[in-house]
Amino acid sequence: MRVTLFSVQQHDREYLEPALVAAGMVPGVHAERLTAETVHLARGADAVCVFTNDDLHRRVIDGLADQGIHVVALRCSGYDNLDVARARERGVRVGRVPAYSPNAIAEHAVALLMTLNRRVHRAWERTRRGDFRLDHLTGFDLVGRTVGIVGTGRIGQAFARIMLGFGCRVIAHDPYPNAELQAAGVEYLGLDTLLAESSVVSLSCPMTPENRHMINADTLARMPRGAFLINTARGALVDTNAAEVALDSGQLGGLALDVYEAEAGLFFHDWSLSGLPDRRLARLMQRDDVLVTGHQAFLTREALANIADTTVANLTTLHQDPDAQPEGRVV
Repeated sequence: MRVTLFSVQQHDREYLEPALVAAGMVPGVHAERLTAETVHLARGADAVCVFTNDDLHRRVIDGLADQGIHVVALRCSGYDNLDVARARERGVRVGRVPAYSPNAIAEHAVALLMTLNRRVHRAWERTRRGDFRLDHLTGFDLVGRTVGIVGTGRIGQAFARIMLGFGCRVIAHDPYPNAELQAAGVEYLGLDTLLAESSVVSLSCPMTPENRHMINADTLARMPRGAFLINTARGALVDTNAAEVALDSGQLGGLALDVYEAEAGLFFHDWSLSGLPDRRLARLMQRDDVLVTGHQAFLTREALANIADTTVANLTTLHQDPDAQPEGRVV
């Protein structure tokens, strides 16, 4: 099977590409994102393999189908970048990796929270210069604080257990409460109540058309003054303009992002020489109360191995049997 890979990075070459070769597949590797302008790079392939910021909307689905490509493997869990209806119409079969390592993402959310709270990023910059003063590095104890989690799928569950271990009061919002979390002491509340009671809010829910900008000027205003917001889920869950205004006013005390609503075509590239083209993100990254990582929460050895194994299995199954229903099949 010939598989064209888009948005390839170093870790894909280290984990995914060898797994494909070991399975007898022939990978064609491209650093470019899959878009309507790059879909021609897949010509001659039996399948394509894409990542979270690749474009799988109508024009691209049509471009793949017109080239006879009817298998797509998403090496990620989310698929808000996919036109599901059009893929179904054109007979394009799509599989994803539904759970590669929930712990990896939950632990990264904790790392963001702890770094932002204890000002580790500021301290690191100072001590590298030989400055060991403690001015403006004061954080707060997490024990006894209320942490709100929006979305308690596998990632949210893992984050909740870690926060319980810190001695936090953990509350959650999800249309499907988890009985095990409830038994462990997690209380499920409406979103407005959760926001009003949380010193820290962490987002771990999927992206849907209904919850785009669920964190906006109105919802930010309901949070306690100085609360922290952590987003390791999907960038467009947060209205970034509203978050910046809330930071300026002090309503939002800290913002940690591993995802960003305009990250497509921006993340996974080196802008250090040419300069970051997104002025808003550049502005945010100059702030001491903002911490940004480039969609790396998933990036652990365990997660990468799981992604590679599941992706190979999905490609094999969907290519050999159009009617098969492997774990993670979307269309």
